[in-house]
Amino acid sequence: MKNQLSALPGLSGRRRVLAALAGTLALSVSAGFLTGCSPDKPPFKSIDLTGADYAQGFSLTDQYGQVRSLKDFAGKVVVVFFGFTQCPDVCPTSMSELAQVKQLLGPDGDKLQAIFITVDPERDTPELLKAYMGNFDPTFLALRPAPEQLPQVAKDFKIYYKKVAGKTPGSYTMDHSAGSYIFDGKGRIRLYNRYGAGAEVLASDIRLLLASS
Repeated sequence: MKNQLSALPGLSGRRRVLAALAGTLALSVSAGFLTGCSPDKPPFKSIDLTGADYAQGFSLTDQYGQVRSLKDFAGKVVVVFFGFTQCPDVCPTSMSELAQVKQLLGPDGDKLQAIFITVDPERDTPELLKAYMGNFDPTFLALRPAPEQLPQVAKDFKIYYKKVAGKTPGSYTMDHSAGSYIFDGKGRIRLYNRYGAGAEVLASDIRLLLASS
């Protein structure tokens, strides 16, 4: 208060006090107004990708032979994971986690659409993908890019994949990115969920997206 008073020359003591208080009040009101006009971002626990210029969507055939795109799932939160059916750990763990997330969402579980995009279309036939999705949830969809499509899909989503040779030509494995992309009900990319974050974290973020849609 002393510094504020000394900055107001030519005023009586009482008038200086009143002027300083008025200035402080004006600053407080102004700050409150600005804060009120600034929309708070939802407290997501995943990486916020809102406005990103990649991972804009897909147009790929599912395990039933139907071409799918984000517009097919309007009003739903879509979680996209890249993997392959012979993956020993990361892929089944991630898909099991998504099944758990659906349960945690309760009545809103129907507003979640899980999408599995294979990075191994040579071995992951539609029949194999049907059986694989059936292990987790019958509503989960698997998309199969043609081998010549896969490089562009990977580029569009900025995901990594690489074939690692095995002892025989058919026993190779695939290194690949392990996180999941999350789209809101309007088909906009919103979040990237790191592998291993846990079902509770993912369910919490999906609830926030559903509440804001």
